[in-house]
Amino acid sequence: MLFKIKAFCSSVLLLLCTLLSAAQQINYPPTNQVAADFKKLLERPRVPLNPSFEVTKTDSVIVEHGFIYSEKTERVPILIYKPSTGAKSYPAVIFLHGTGGRKEDNKKILYQLVKRGIIGVSIDARFHGERIAGGAHGSTEYVAAATAAWENKDKAHQTHPFLFDTAFDLWRVTDYLVSRPDVDPNRLGMGGISMGGIETWLAASADQRIKVIVLDISVQSFKWSLANDRWQGRAGTIQGAHLQAAKDLGDSTLNKRNVKAVWDKLLPHITGEFDCPSLLRLMAPRALLVVGTENDPNCPLPGANIAYASAVQAYSSKNATSKISRDITQNLFHTSTPEHFNMTLDWFSKWL
Repeated sequence: MLFKIKAFCSSVLLLLCTLLSAAQQINYPPTNQVAADFKKLLERPRVPLNPSFEVTKTDSVIVEHGFIYSEKTERVPILIYKPSTGAKSYPAVIFLHGTGGRKEDNKKILYQLVKRGIIGVSIDARFHGERIAGGAHGSTEYVAAATAAWENKDKAHQTHPFLFDTAFDLWRVTDYLVSRPDVDPNRLGMGGISMGGIETWLAASADQRIKVIVLDISVQSFKWSLANDRWQGRAGTIQGAHLQAAKDLGDSTLNKRNVKAVWDKLLPHITGEFDCPSLLRLMAPRALLVVGTENDPNCPLPGANIAYASAVQAYSSKNATSKISRDITQNLFHTSTPEHFNMTLDWFSKWL
């Protein structure tokens, strides 16, 4: 096991990561092809961003609450915390909530980023927060959208509400941030917890504008989870959709076959070229921090080890091992810790 891993500069630790990855050797396509393939899958007609914000000023922070459009009918609610020091431009970090959450859950980290001279940005993921009329009811609407996407028979209009569509929104939010005169386009970061962390490694992997990345309880291998019968935690985040799929496929219970069928339709190639071990390679040589817990059922540690080992190999090939780090808290399950909260802030402060 690897615990409290602060940096991977030594050849011994690199060798250990290589051995860990041997359990799942896949000849992924080259990184530039993976990035192009992922962009092609998620791309859809671009529309004007049409930003609209209300601004509230205090002595310590300027708060902007508003939205942009990522698609013709998709309004992305955004919360921005900005320092009130009056500098010409600032670094900016997009930080994302988990399943059933909302952008307001991130007010604490947005404020702490501001105290470090960084603009903090948070959005509501698809079918969360303000993106549901009257406000979302936990993950109810999210699961319903995943179920509808599973049952969709129109291949020409297949939606991907489970993780992928929000990744596209993040590219458009980044488009908006780089258009702002108060944002330094060369100093952008992104991070998230759980679902938000997955959306981060999906979006940031193929978007080189994101220079600093933090992934909290979100690094894993979908392929490893299926192969080793450890898919239950991840499937549980949209359990209703999986139960419907099992029923549609004639199964009385969830199993690897019907879980894979949902992932194949809602997350095409998530057990192949778009799995975490493949996409983390695309981060190198940008600054990457991975934090997690030992007993996380949603992100089983052996699969997370494979993903991290893949990233370390990519960073080593680019002589950038000083820009990748990892920390695993022992004994805990799927939870973000205060220590990892502080590490996240320190990582963004160090590299932006």
